[in-house]
Amino acid sequence: MHVTEKLIRPLTEAKYLNADNVDRYRSIMRIFFENYEKLKYWMYQEEVYGEMIQDPYFSEYRMDQCQQDLAALTEWKNLVAIQDTRKVSSIEEFKNKKFRYQMSEYSVEIERLVLRLENLLIEGASLEPSLLERIRRSIEQFPEMGERDRDDVYTWWKDLNTDFIRLNQNYQDYIRDLNSVKAEEMMRTKEFLVFKDKLIEYLRNFIKGLQRNVGVIEENLRAIDQDLLNRIFDKVIAYELAIPRVETEVSYEMIEEKTRGRYQSIYSWFVSENGKENEAGKLFDATNEIIRRITRYAAQLSEKNALGANRREEYRKVAEIFMKCEDISEAHKMSAMVFGLERPIHLKGDRPRETESMNKSVYEESALEFVLKPRIRNYHERSRRSAIRENSREKEAARSRMIEQIKQDKKKIEGLEKDGRIDFAALPVIDARVREILLKWLSDALEDSDYSARTDDGRHYVLDMSEAKEKCVVHCEDGNFTMPKLAIVFQEG
Repeated sequence: MHVTEKLIRPLTEAKYLNADNVDRYRSIMRIFFENYEKLKYWMYQEEVYGEMIQDPYFSEYRMDQCQQDLAALTEWKNLVAIQDTRKVSSIEEFKNKKFRYQMSEYSVEIERLVLRLENLLIEGASLEPSLLERIRRSIEQFPEMGERDRDDVYTWWKDLNTDFIRLNQNYQDYIRDLNSVKAEEMMRTKEFLVFKDKLIEYLRNFIKGLQRNVGVIEENLRAIDQDLLNRIFDKVIAYELAIPRVETEVSYEMIEEKTRGRYQSIYSWFVSENGKENEAGKLFDATNEIIRRITRYAAQLSEKNALGANRREEYRKVAEIFMKCEDISEAHKMSAMVFGLERPIHLKGDRPRETESMNKSVYEESALEFVLKPRIRNYHERSRRSAIRENSREKEAARSRMIEQIKQDKKKIEGLEKDGRIDFAALPVIDARVREILLKWLSDALEDSDYSARTDDGRHYVLDMSEAKEKCVVHCEDGNFTMPKLAIVFQEG
């Protein structure tokens, strides 16, 4: 993008489309545009007012309002006002400033755009293979245009650009309509089957036109040399520079940039370069994808309709079979056959059988139950309410057992203590419980920088690390283990 002054300036000419009193402004501009198409470019205030009040909507419209509206449109540069001095017969008439009004160039294009928007749903877009044919014939004329005069070259160049712009805009709008949400909803309805074949045939004809012309166009564009292009561009630029323009200044560089840019757009649309797919290939893929989607939706609709018809016949046949049943028992059997599971799922468990007899059926044994739980995150099993139980006896019994265990452990430890020391190298065979207590004391002391700690009953002790570099073997009832030669020394007394 190249930022220019025209790009960044505010577009005041479009202000009348969304300002207060928009109904009056737009009606006035439409009057000017309709007269512009009839080659009547200048209008007086009285003529505008006369056409406004012809519609019942503006039956109460006043002349002073018309004057204010024309002044506002002139201020927004939608109208160009010139004082009419041809019929002035006095100074007083000259002071009253009777103006003639004309649409500006921007306003003409804005009104054309508004008209296209108003008729957008009526006109619609289309895919025209004839445009591809015309573009192909125009591009084949490149060599001969190098020798023609500039008038013929300019006419040929304008026709080529017009056809290309129509092709580009029409295919984009048409593909957009087919990819819209409204089209998706329409393709899912039964009414779509009526014109499905016609739509597919229309798209396939366009694809055939693409395949028939794109290759030829690409080959012709690649064969054009730069000297031929320069001669053609010089003639087009010379013709445009020779066109007299009022209040518009154009330069050679501006027209050259526009002309070469349009040719590059045509070239990129049909020619693939640097491994990139051209626009024609993208259109080919998009059209094929739409055909596949249309076919898929049509197949689903047809299958759905056929399925409904087949089911009706099946239900009628089943009803006839039920009517032929002699009693209710036979009807139950028939019901199990018709409405039962076509492929029942068997759950297999590893529960041992009650008997290994081959003559006993699995139906004669008790059933194996499976509890199925929902596989969702927020599932919780329902809790059951229960009364508060009195557990004082159980607590007291557990407390007594714990106290008795502590007494036994203390008695065993005291039996290992000699002169306030427990030497690991001199221990007899100990059980797992005593080993667990001694190793816990050892671990607590090793975690302290002074190698000291306290037992659960409050006795303070330190580790004797004087012979820690030597090894000793501690014998236990369940095995032996080797450790540094340490000793626990109690500090009391």
